[in-house]
Amino acid sequence: MFFILLKILKMKSASKQPVIFNSISELHKALGLPKPLHPLISLVNYGDVTADTVQLEKGMVFNFYKISYKKNFTGKIKYGQNYYDFDEGGLSFFSPNQVITAVEDEADYEGYTLLLHPDFIAGSPLGQNIKNYGFFAYSVTEALYLSDKEKKVIIGLFDNIGSELDSSIDQISQQVLISQLELLLNYSKRFYSRQFITRKTASNDLLTRFEALLSEYFDSDQPSLTGLPTVIQLAGPLNVSPHYLSDMLRTITGQNTQQHIHQKLIEKSKELLSTTNLTIGEIAYRLGFEHPQSFNRTFKKKTNVSPLDFRQSFN
Repeated sequence: MFFILLKILKMKSASKQPVIFNSISELHKALGLPKPLHPLISLVNYGDVTADTVQLEKGMVFNFYKISYKKNFTGKIKYGQNYYDFDEGGLSFFSPNQVITAVEDEADYEGYTLLLHPDFIAGSPLGQNIKNYGFFAYSVTEALYLSDKEKKVIIGLFDNIGSELDSSIDQISQQVLISQLELLLNYSKRFYSRQFITRKTASNDLLTRFEALLSEYFDSDQPSLTGLPTVIQLAGPLNVSPHYLSDMLRTITGQNTQQHIHQKLIEKSKELLSTTNLTIGEIAYRLGFEHPQSFNRTFKKKTNVSPLDFRQSFN
C-alpha cells in the first residue's frame, strides 16, 4: 500500500512539472503552428494558435528569449506565486529558463510573441549586450504599458520582423533582423523610462516605501547581524524584481538601489559619529562591517574625509 501511495504522489508531482521547450520548433508544434520560417527566430500571431493549450497551463520553460505583446487579455498570468491581471494588455520580456504559467478564466488575448534563440545573436554586439536590457529580469507584474503612439512603433517593428522572415533568406537577412531587434529593445527601454515618470504616483509610492524600509533596516540591529542589505532583500518586501527597483530608482532619483544603500549608510554613519560616543570600531560593527578599516575606506571614499576627522569637526 505504501509503495502504491508513493507512486501516486510521484505521478502527481510529475504532473505539475512545467513543459520544457528546447527549440522554437517544439513550441510551434505544441501550439499547432507550422514549422517556423527560421529555426532560431519566429514571430507568432496569437490568433494563429490552433492547439488546445490546457496541458501548458501547468507551466512552460523556454530555452530562448520571448517578447510578447498582448492586448484584450481576459485571463491571468502566474509568475512565481503571484497572479497578474493583464486586462489592459502590455509588453513583457522573458529570458531563457524562466517559468511562465497561463491560468484561469480561459485566457484569451490578441497580439504577437517574438521567439529568439540565443544562438541567432551569438557573436553579434546584441548577443553580448542583451543582458544589459534589465527588463528581461523584470517580473510579469512589471509589464510595459504602451500609449497608442508607442503601440504603433512596437507593432510596426513586429511587422518589419515578420516581413523580413517572410522574405527569401539572403546574406544580410540576419543582420537586418538583428538591427530590428535592437530597435525593438531600445524603444522598449525608452518607453519603460517614460512609464516610470508618467506613473509617478505609483513610482513615488514605491520610492517612499523603499526609503522607509531602508531606514527601518539601518535603525535596527540587522546590519550587525547580516551586514549591509542587498538589492534582493529590499526588493522582496516591495513585491518588485531587483532590476525593476534599480531601474525605477535610477529614472526617478538618478541613483540605483546600491547607490541608495550607500547613501543611507553614510547618513547613518554621520548620525552615529555626531550624536553618540561609540568608537569608530563600534560604529563600523553596528553598520555591518567586519573590520573598521573597511568602514573607514568606504566613508572616506563617499565623503572625502575620514570618520575620525568628521567627528572632530563637531568638537
